[in-house]
Parts: sequence; structure tokens; C-alpha cells
Amino acid sequence: MRYHVIFIYSIICLSVSIQLMGSFILAVGLWLRFDPETVSLLNGDKAPDTFFIGVYILIGAGGLVMLVGFFGCCGAVRESQCLLGSFFACLVIIFGAEVAAGVFGFINKDKIIEDVQNFYTTTYNQNSNSTLIVSYQKILNCCGTTASPCPDAQLDTKNCEIGIKDFFNSKLHIIGYMGIGIAGVMIIGMIFSMVLCCAIRNSRELI
Repeated sequence: MRYHVIFIYSIICLSVSIQLMGSFILAVGLWLRFDPETVSLLNGDKAPDTFFIGVYILIGAGGLVMLVGFFGCCGAVRESQCLLGSFFACLVIIFGAEVAAGVFGFINKDKIIEDVQNFYTTTYNQNSNSTLIVSYQKILNCCGTTASPCPDAQLDTKNCEIGIKDFFNSKLHIIGYMGIGIAGVMIIGMIFSMVLCCAIRNSRELI
């Protein structure tokens, strides 16, 4: 009985932690989506939207994680096998989605960066003094491209293709770390919810 109560409180604490993590993930996703620097770099008519696809997945996962945490908390308080089963099923779905998103991000990481580099290069070749190009150079502290470097740039100034790679690598790493964190919590949640669900069933059978 004592272990039964311990598992209930463990699930409640875990569910609250999941809700807080969901709020944090949602906040990070919204920050990545509406970050003025990122928006400025991907604001053109023909700008690639592959990066924002990953951000939208992160936002959706954050909202879903918050909802799942609520299911887990209610299931533990009411000792409901149905709610705990729903909690477990949702954790499995989120975990599978995170794995799929992680594979998608890993496979397409270089493509996302390459698409932005090609977009910049095309725009630069059309008009090297456009507002968009000036935004890139100001935000990334860079100038020109590998094929067309700026003639009046300082020696330590990197070309914008390298700047784009460094900038989006840092953003994509944030998404990756968030995905790993979610997956870890999901595994712990699945274990605890299944153990508690079995404990509730066994205690009712004894009664």
C-alpha cells in the first residue's frame, strides 16, 4: 500500500514536471518562430520554410505535452486506469513523433542550411545592396559569398554562407536538445504510469 501511494505521488510530480516542460518547450518554439533575427533572415518571398517546419513540430509537441501532463495528474489523483492508460498511450505517441522528428531533422539538417545559403546567394547575385542582404550582413556580421567576397571587407570578416551555417546550426541544436529532453521524460513517464496502472489493478483484484 505504501508503495502504491509513493507511485501515485511520483506520477503527480512527474505529470506536473511534464506540464512545466511542455510550457518551456512551447515558449522555446514560439521564440524560435518569432525571433526577430530568424524572421528577418527568412522573410523573403522565396525564402525556404524547412526550418519553420521543425519549429512548428516543436510548438505542437509542447502544447501536446502540456495536455498529456494534465491527463497523468488526473489519472493519478483519481486512480483511474482509463486516464493512466490514455496518459501512457499519449506518451508513446509523443515519443514516436519525437523520434520521427529527430530523424527528419538529422537527415534534413544540411539541406535546411543549404536551402538558406542558396536563397542568400541568389538574392545577393540579383542585388547585393537589397534590404534583405543588408539584414543578413548585419545580423550575422558577415559579407559576401564564397564565390563573390566583399572587396572592402575586413580580413576577419567571414562570408555569409559560413555565417548562415553557424547561425542555423545553433538554432537546430536547440531543437535537437529539446527533443532529447522530451524523449527522456516520456520514457520515465511510460514506466511509472504502467507500474501504477498495474498496481491499481492488482489492489482492486485483492479487494
